[in-house]
Amino acid sequence: MMQIKVLKVRIADEFLLQDQKMIDDFLNNHEIIKVETAFVHDESFWSVVLYFNEYKDVVTKNIVKDSKTAKYSAEDEMLSPDEIVILDALKIWRSEKAREQNLPSYFIATNKELISVAKYKPAKKEELLDIKGFGKHKIENYGEEILEILESV
Repeated sequence: MMQIKVLKVRIADEFLLQDQKMIDDFLNNHEIIKVETAFVHDESFWSVVLYFNEYKDVVTKNIVKDSKTAKYSAEDEMLSPDEIVILDALKIWRSEKAREQNLPSYFIATNKELISVAKYKPAKKEELLDIKGFGKHKIENYGEEILEILESV
């Protein structure tokens, strides 16, 4: 069953990390179907409406995943020079996408997700599903473009 969550993302620097973490936690634990945003000028914050499904394997706050559903996630690994070139290209694309869609860039993809793409180098849309943070919605919206960037770099 689809549910809705409204988040307030404050622009002020002192709230940025806190709000980013709240959003990352939410995005990691839910399958996002659709996102709508609006900027509230008087108070300088983004109002973000997320339409989502609960992940079925999230039973408690401590996510327990069996090895079959474990997704690839690049932690604090060093990037090779080639991977840095890919990451830079992905970040430029993400910035343009965010501007086009009037969204904060981390809604398109987080740095960790882009690093994971640069290291994992998926060649097909299905392989994007293996990367933590990539669900059906994100792949439908951005999968083709991400794969084109990987091919062209």
